[in-house]
Amino acid sequence: MPYFLLANVLLSLVRGGKGANVFLSPLLQFTTFAAALPLAALSALLFPLARPLESTIARALCGVDEADLATGPARTWSERARPALYFTLHLALGGVVSGMSLAAPPAAVALCTMPLLDPDAPGRLPWFSVLGGPLPPLLAPLCGLGLLALLALTSRAAGALLARCAPALLGPTAADRLAAAEHRAHELALRNRLARELHDSVGHALSAVLLQASAARRVLDRDPDFARRALASIEETTREAVGELDTVLGLLREDGPAAAAPAPTLAGLDALVERTRAAGGEIDLTAPEGLGSLPPVVSREAYRIVQEGLTNALRHAGPVPVRLSVTTDTETLEVTVENPVGRAPARTRGGGGRGLTGIAERARLLRGTSTAGARDGVWRLSVRLPLNGGPR
Repeated sequence: MPYFLLANVLLSLVRGGKGANVFLSPLLQFTTFAAALPLAALSALLFPLARPLESTIARALCGVDEADLATGPARTWSERARPALYFTLHLALGGVVSGMSLAAPPAAVALCTMPLLDPDAPGRLPWFSVLGGPLPPLLAPLCGLGLLALLALTSRAAGALLARCAPALLGPTAADRLAAAEHRAHELALRNRLARELHDSVGHALSAVLLQASAARRVLDRDPDFARRALASIEETTREAVGELDTVLGLLREDGPAAAAPAPTLAGLDALVERTRAAGGEIDLTAPEGLGSLPPVVSREAYRIVQEGLTNALRHAGPVPVRLSVTTDTETLEVTVENPVGRAPARTRGGGGRGLTGIAERARLLRGTSTAGARDGVWRLSVRLPLNGGPR
């Protein structure tokens, strides 16, 4: 209606303020309606929120699937053109259906009641007089019902046309799909990172606590000193696990720092080895000095890789000697974890199998490589990380 009134004013100015009343001239009504459509298209083209508004209407009134529609505002002129076209089509079809809704029902009522009020009236109507001869009494009511049926069919056809055009004119553009794919990839990367951090940090701590508690229970009566050391190690491991858990959960916070405690690096390698030894592992460590000066990202990921490698050795091979080697040169850092296989395996929990996958993911993120497998009775995990590659 606002566009119709604005078009009427503009047409009046063009006619110099003269002419018939638009509400009394059907021809002028159609002319004004046609002139209002370009004004509607222009306003939609200038209004970025036309697309989300029309998308909401298409979902509510036409039942269009939300996945087929773009919900964000149009950012470029090319993106605004299609919603503007849909808005214009929506108004055009809505104007047709509205006009028919105003005219058809009263006309249908008049035709249906005409034979009852004045049986000769249908014959005097211009569009009936062309038939000539006597008219059946029910012809006028049938025409009235036909008008109502035409209104219903027109409304249904208009809705079907809008629903059919909505995905093409209101659907996401290539840029929208790319942005959605990037957002989804970011969410998946964050989920994978959380899973790796929880598995490697908290999982390692719980595995160590389980082994230490089991060892303390077995020797509690025979070796109370060892049991006390194991309990002290459990306390220390649990305290550090709580700090690392807060670090991991900090990744979920969007309005503050990612962590309240710093993530561990290879500077804490000796402490990690000592905790593993306290859990019953026999660790032979070979590592150079100065690991604390490595790039922080590489050092953090390498620490988690060593942590998971030692956890896997304790969890799956039991109390066997483990050889841990960390070597560096000017370009790469190499981590190697070896332990014998073939003995009776330690008791393991169900639902595992994600540790090696997490190690491989960490290596790929830093453009490195990882290999793992048994050969000649020895399980060997080897990871090479470039020092200057940077994360992907």
